[in-house]
Amino acid sequence: MMRRFFLSCCFVLLSLPLLARADIALNPDNPQRYVVVKGDTLWDISGMFLKFPWHWPDIWHVNPQIENPHLIYPGDVLTLVYRDGKPVLELTRDPVTYKLSPEMRETALQQAIPTIPLDALRPFLSRPSVISADVLERAPYVVASSEERLISGAGDKVYVKNANSDDGKHYSVFRGGSVYTDPVTEELLGYEAIYIADAWLSPIAEISTAELRETNREVLIGDRLLPVVDDQYVANFFPHAPEASFEGQVISVFDGVSQVGQYQVVVLNRGEREGLEVGHALSVYQAGDVIRDTVSEDPKDTVTLPDEYAGVALVFKVFEKVSYAIVMKANRAIHVGDRVSAAN
Repeated sequence: MMRRFFLSCCFVLLSLPLLARADIALNPDNPQRYVVVKGDTLWDISGMFLKFPWHWPDIWHVNPQIENPHLIYPGDVLTLVYRDGKPVLELTRDPVTYKLSPEMRETALQQAIPTIPLDALRPFLSRPSVISADVLERAPYVVASSEERLISGAGDKVYVKNANSDDGKHYSVFRGGSVYTDPVTEELLGYEAIYIADAWLSPIAEISTAELRETNREVLIGDRLLPVVDDQYVANFFPHAPEASFEGQVISVFDGVSQVGQYQVVVLNRGEREGLEVGHALSVYQAGDVIRDTVSEDPKDTVTLPDEYAGVALVFKVFEKVSYAIVMKANRAIHVGDRVSAAN
């Protein structure tokens, strides 16, 4: 799974032409030339050159003569030039650095710099996930543990009911977590599936025996199992603003915190059906407080203060009705209920 994850991180699905914009705001302290080093991220490099990092696709010049022109490697040289009065970033690469035989290509792809810090994302790319109520109800479940244990861990065996041989032998053990609902329409958007362990079933029968591996927490009777699928998550992508207007809300945060800061993950009440994509940059606005109008003669009169700009979040995983976004910049604390919209 981790090998597939690192491979998928290094493929960029966007093929972006150079787009001319008149409103590109450069960072006043931008370098004219920068040599990429190990540990860089695309977001950080974008911030060196641009006031708003999500405008990166608007100045990036794709050189078709360079292998993997959408990927950036340590040692690459980025130069800011002007064409027709508009800023353009050009990439220069040693032509022999990445001429590799097929068996070595995997190593080179892993060396490409990520868009954002992978350590902040890794737990959310494969787990947890968002599932519907019917999927959770139909999923196989732990019906008993070996040696009459109440809780089980790595190396233990448990017994699973209703496993399907068509789903293979490799499963992840999950537990239902937060219920995601839309704060405005009250629509049920899905359930958080909290990852607990990996399990290998053999043989597959009405009651199957499962060996637990890589447990993240104790496995309990009633925990559900979902087959491990080869999802291709792309973690190396160009940040960009949504093309259409967009409004949504933060409906949940992870790690049990009430205030969210940089590199923490939030759940949004918008997903694929609303047109959200991996890489979309969103502005976050702290919801204005509702206070009593002390000047009014009516003691029941209240006013709602304007929303305040709180930071920027970057969408990195999209489901049908919800999305995960990582906070890249926080001017102030971000909370559940705060508003998000397309970054300008």
